[in-house]
Order: sequence, then structure tokens, then C-alpha cells
Amino acid sequence: MNASRQPERRLIASNKRARHDYTVLKTYEAGIALMGTEVKSLREGRASLVDAFAQERDGEILLYGLHIAEYAYGTWTNHQPRRTRKLLLHRAEIDRILAKTREGGVTLVPLSMYFENGWAKVELALARGRRSYDKRQALAERDANREIAREMGRHLKGHPRRG
Repeated sequence: MNASRQPERRLIASNKRARHDYTVLKTYEAGIALMGTEVKSLREGRASLVDAFAQERDGEILLYGLHIAEYAYGTWTNHQPRRTRKLLLHRAEIDRILAKTREGGVTLVPLSMYFENGWAKVELALARGRRSYDKRQALAERDANREIAREMGRHLKGHPRRG
């Protein structure tokens, strides 16, 4: 009967390309202002963060390019799939984020979208763009770490070294 205090998190969509194209400096969790049909469509998992980005307008942070498919059973109350959506953050967080983005070379990129305790949230990252050689270096580093972990696993299990 002891219920855990862990927040229930259910992933809706993730932007895998963002971690490849950008170096993530800091992440934030933001709520998102949605219409009813958008929430229903998200519960079906029909969202895409592929072209999404966040920007400041009139002191607020807005999410552009997020695609939430129209709800199949929606009527005239259905939403536009790519409309601009407001992100819900505390004023102090908004001020900190805007100060960092004004420094230059830093952008706001949505990494993932999920439900947490019934509320739709967006994981937003302050990120700096990677150049192509940085991307290659990150891939090589990831492969090397994977190979090290594989060899350590073999060693711990007592299997002889391959190759």
C-alpha cells in the first residue's frame, strides 16, 4: 500500500537530432499551454519535435514549429497542427534563459515532450550549435566508451578477450 513518490513520466516525443546537432549546456522543464484537442492528440502520442524551436517574444518564451496532429474525433473545435504555443515558466527562469540567449551563440531547443502526473511538459535546453568536426568527435567518443564498457563486461564475466 506504500505508494512511491516518484513522478510518473510518460514520453510523448523526443528530438534525437537535437543532441547530435547541439551541445546541451543546461536543461529546463516547462509547462505548455494547450487546447483540449491538443491534449487528446498528445495522449495518443501524435506529436513531432523535428522542426521545433523556442524564442522570446514580448517577454515570454514561445514554442514554434511543434507539430501536434489534429485530433481524429475533433470537430470545428480542432486546433491548427503547427500553431505557436506558449511555454509556462517562472519569471526568474525566463529572465535567466533570456540573459543567456542574448550572449550569442546559444539557442533554445526542445529535447523531449512528456506527461508528468497528467501535465504536458517540454524539456527545453540551452544549447550551442556543433560544427561537423565536433559531431564526428562526439560519435567517436561514444563508440570508444561503448567498446570500453563492452570489454569491462567481458572481463568481469571472465570471458576471454576477442580479436
